[in-house]
Amino acid sequence: MSDVLALADVSVVRGGKRLLDGVDWEVEEGERWVVLGPNGAGKTTLLQLAAGRLHPTSGVVGILEEVLGAVDVFELRPRIGLASASIAERIPNAERVGDVVVTAAYGMVGRWREKYDDFDHGRAAELLDALGAGPLIDRRFGTLSEGERKRVQIARALMTDPELMLLDEPAAGLDLGGREDLVARLGEIAQDVEAPALVLVTHHVEEIPAGFTDVLMLRDGKVVAQGPIEATLTADNLSATFGMPLTLDRHDDRWTARAVAAPTARHAAH
Repeated sequence: MSDVLALADVSVVRGGKRLLDGVDWEVEEGERWVVLGPNGAGKTTLLQLAAGRLHPTSGVVGILEEVLGAVDVFELRPRIGLASASIAERIPNAERVGDVVVTAAYGMVGRWREKYDDFDHGRAAELLDALGAGPLIDRRFGTLSEGERKRVQIARALMTDPELMLLDEPAAGLDLGGREDLVARLGEIAQDVEAPALVLVTHHVEEIPAGFTDVLMLRDGKVVAQGPIEATLTADNLSATFGMPLTLDRHDDRWTARAVAAPTARHAAH
């Protein structure tokens, strides 16, 4: 199996609906994957499998050389960094930002009776600094803007020095400035050779940071295309993924996509 993540003929069925259908996918150490697709494509379901928080209906899921269903997920999960809206919703608004980050060391959301040493607090502060959130360390989570919350969540996901990092739509809900700041910081992480394997889920090619190596494209729970981003992220594959004709442009290490313009009445007449 793959060093980091391996799915073999994986399907997920819930309430009679097939959320994933026969997915094969491997993530190797050092790779940075983006998972692209429209709403309902199965992206979040895929990430929940990769995080060990959901079991497949059929097929085999290997995570960090363990097989889901044959491993204690409570021992596996601390090896995986996860930043998602579902976790953010569980963080108490009154929680101090520094504690939001440091509690990841115990896989907890919210301080209780656990104890942390100076190393833990120092690491939390360093991660917040690296993500431009250092000044927020004593703020309450509920007072943060959406962009600030995103950065704190990513610092939290890195706290345990994970072997696999999963980011579920990290730029969702951000304004242009917030998105560009976050994408740039994620690009720095992606290009750090010491960083863990990364998987980022998004709807938008504009949110793909520099340094990402591979792309997996999903539609209706099935793989449309996967492979090295340079060869796989094409206008044809993107159009098939989103079910409409799209153009794709690249500027330096960033991508943009637009719908193919429909002909005007004048041009159509000719």
